[in-house]
Amino acid sequence: MGRGRAKAKQTKVARELKYFSPNTDLSALERELHGATYDQPERVSDDVDEGDDYDEYGKWASGQR
Repeated sequence: MGRGRAKAKQTKVARELKYFSPNTDLSALERELHGATYDQPERVSDDVDEGDDYDEYGKWASGQR
């Protein structure tokens, strides 16, 4: 039976959250959404061949050693 007081408190808190509208700092929101300046990532050259994990298997399977 002691649920009435707890439910009333939950209802009060829910109502406060529903109708509470704090002042919004739109300039701060804009800064947060834009974030830091975006830098282009460095491009990796396609000329670099780092090898494949299965290179040795390919040589073995084709009969080359």
